[in-house]
Amino acid sequence: MPALTLAELQAHLGGTIRGNPDKTLIGAASLERAGPEQLSFVVSPKYLAQAQASAAGALIVSEALAPSLQTDSLVVDNPHAVFARALVLLHPEPRQPVGIHATAVISPDAEIGPGVSIAAGAVVASGVVIGAGSRIGAHCYIGPNARLGKDCLLHPRAIVQHGCQIGDRAVLQPGCVIGSDGFGLAWEGDHWAKVPQVGRVILGNDVEVGANTTIDRGALDDTLIEDGVKLDNLIQIAHNCRIGRHTAIAACVGIAGSTKIGAYCQIGGAAMIIGHLAICDRVTISAGSFVAKDIRTPGVYTSVQPLMAHADWKRNAAHLRHLDHLSERIKALEESLKNQRKIKE
Repeated sequence: MPALTLAELQAHLGGTIRGNPDKTLIGAASLERAGPEQLSFVVSPKYLAQAQASAAGALIVSEALAPSLQTDSLVVDNPHAVFARALVLLHPEPRQPVGIHATAVISPDAEIGPGVSIAAGAVVASGVVIGAGSRIGAHCYIGPNARLGKDCLLHPRAIVQHGCQIGDRAVLQPGCVIGSDGFGLAWEGDHWAKVPQVGRVILGNDVEVGANTTIDRGALDDTLIEDGVKLDNLIQIAHNCRIGRHTAIAACVGIAGSTKIGAYCQIGGAAMIIGHLAICDRVTISAGSFVAKDIRTPGVYTSVQPLMAHADWKRNAAHLRHLDHLSERIKALEESLKNQRKIKE
């Protein structure tokens, strides 16, 4: 790990130094575990006491919290985001050497840009274009006529199927699959017939796809993932979906086919979204929610039942079974009251 002074960090990250600009830092850690040569950060007053007790060599803090701390600090507007950028400097990701490993299989007509590295066992098929500076990990597969932009990073065993297009600076984590067949079937009287999936997957710039996440190719039109979308691990995005720019989706979400999700949305883990829905921009969906209709107004939406004691859940579930009957009884009572009022009048 490189050693950087607080002043050198400021030159990259901006902000204002409080304390010793020559403080040398090697790596970063949490407030609880950071040592005198490590950087940490504080985002909220509720962590102030922990920060005051921390042995961290320096902190990234907000202007509001800085006066309460004696530790050397870099004062910024958004400590969390700036700390993320600091981690890139203090914990640089290992880079594989530029060039093509002897065991990689590269089609003669593939176009490989300058500064590209392709690791052991990777397969690059016919007609593939890989942009400058991209890194292809071990045992990745890039199918015929697929295109990757500049400075992409494919971790080991990532798969990009035929014809798919990946924008610049994409990150594909291990085991993700871009362009698998959508679940297209037609019933033919006594069996299911497979419907060929002839669309593509198109990823915009700065998209990250988590480990073992799958994005199905379109049935006829393309599946589109716009710029800046961040996808966690183990997500399923079905054919013909469209995910708007800078939307973030947590692990284990399932999105059925032809769903359109707007820009700047946040979808919590294990949410389920049925197909052919439209969700507008700037919607937050809580973890575990089930979305069965369009969402046309920005805001926070939740459908999951809160955790409760098992005995309470059984009792409430028993009541839920009778809701339809109770609703009919209430309607009958309301009608009876209405008739009584008419008689009195």
